[in-house]
Amino acid sequence: QVQLLESGGGSVQAGESLRLSCRTSETVFGITVMGWYRQVPGKQRELVASIARDSRATYADSVKNRFFIARDNTKNIVWLQMNSLAPEDTAVYYCNAWGGSGRNEFEYWGQGTQVTVSP
Repeated sequence: QVQLLESGGGSVQAGESLRLSCRTSETVFGITVMGWYRQVPGKQRELVASIARDSRATYADSVKNRFFIARDNTKNIVWLQMNSLAPEDTAVYYCNAWGGSGRNEFEYWGQGTQVTVSP
């Protein structure tokens, strides 16, 4: 089955940057939106950023002007550039993709990649 393959997580100090990437394990047609979510223990998973096929992007208020999302529609790759990282950004980050229509709608999730920011 199709998988979302994530990379780029790690441990950094506050103020540093990381770049996450995500790609599909095989060719997938009809992806409408790709994005990144994050989750910390005891809290619900929340949207960090998403980007539609036309490149329109949405960001959580907490990351706006610090994080930037981009995608390659042909290769189904999505990147999340995270700048000025702070301890509150520490979480497991999950890649997400959905698309299709009618009875052929689909959604995929990555396994998650840990991002840890020390003060």
